[in-house]
Amino acid sequence: MHTDSAIDRFWRECRAHLPALPAETPEAWAFGATPEHADGLVELVLVGTKRATASSMWDCEHVGEAIPVPGELSIILDGRDTPRALNETMTVDVVPFDEVTADHACAEGEGDRTLAAWRDIHERFWRDHSEDPRGFDPQMPVVCETFRVLYSVC
Repeated sequence: MHTDSAIDRFWRECRAHLPALPAETPEAWAFGATPEHADGLVELVLVGTKRATASSMWDCEHVGEAIPVPGELSIILDGRDTPRALNETMTVDVVPFDEVTADHACAEGEGDRTLAAWRDIHERFWRDHSEDPRGFDPQMPVVCETFRVLYSVC
């Protein structure tokens, strides 16, 4: 589990490189539901392949998580809860699962980056790891977020 000091150190390092950042430390979180997911997905972010993510709106509502907004900052953790990147949310759209675009699927950077692969990967993920009892449905609302990396460490 991460320690506040690791996140605090990372945030100080970010602010040293980008002095215009706010004083308040943003939320820190990891992609996926397992340490393996987190490690694989943060590596895609660090090499520039992953520039987007998707969340189940049902999961967000179920756990009381706010929908991201453009301009919001996030510290991205790896599978050992070590801070690896500072992301800024660029766009947020909520669409039914079966209306997520091929462009968004490609920007997520997973699998072969096709819409078919995205649908397969995310359907399995929400069937296996959804926090909301409704799990997966082809019409479920999906929060499609694009981001840019402001700072990272390898």
